[in-house]
Amino acid sequence: MAAPSGPLIQVFGRDDDQPTRAAQRFFRERRVAVHFVDVRRKPIAAGELRRFVERLGAPALADTPGRAWREAGLGYLRMDDAELAARLLADQRLLRLPLVRCGARFAVGKDERAWKAMLDAEG
Repeated sequence: MAAPSGPLIQVFGRDDDQPTRAAQRFFRERRVAVHFVDVRRKPIAAGELRRFVERLGAPALADTPGRAWREAGLGYLRMDDAELAARLLADQRLLRLPLVRCGARFAVGKDERAWKAMLDAEG
């Protein structure tokens, strides 16, 4: 089996999260190096989260149907992008995972089309 090659993919997620595991499997099957960051052990840095917010918008990063979102009672709040980004940084359980980055390309959630586009752009 050949060593992984090609672009470096960063995957931010949790090891017990099904979409995160799907992202890791997607890239592993294509023999692409993945740098995995478990956000429970090492929270995503403010600058890194800001890059995702700038590219995709804070609402795309929020796991609004998730249990953490409901338990925090956020379904009834109206927040602008800056307030929502601050909330996501303060409580990363509210993030829609995985967050995937390859250079200047970003994806959130289980989005195989976006992951494939990342590889096509780098290839």
